[in-house]
Amino acid sequence: MANNDNKMSLEEAGRKGGEATSKNHDKDFYQEIGQKGGEATSQNHDKEFYQEIGQKGGEARAKQRDDDNGKMSREETGRKGGEAKRNNN
Repeated sequence: MANNDNKMSLEEAGRKGGEATSKNHDKDFYQEIGQKGGEATSQNHDKEFYQEIGQKGGEARAKQRDDDNGKMSREETGRKGGEAKRNNN
């Protein structure tokens, strides 16, 4: 999709660039740049950073799993259990 000046949008330019890169490089190229990125990230971030992103990823995965199975989240289950106990006392 082009904008009013018949120029490519940033989104389209990025997509085309990504497609061209994928045609010109193999799996080893992507493994190498992924490893370099991981090393740079580890040099720039501390243990707490990894703990935080791990926790966020785990929470997102649990929510997705619960949504996929039509089940309540752990938070919702706990809330409803607390309400039921409170109502029975």
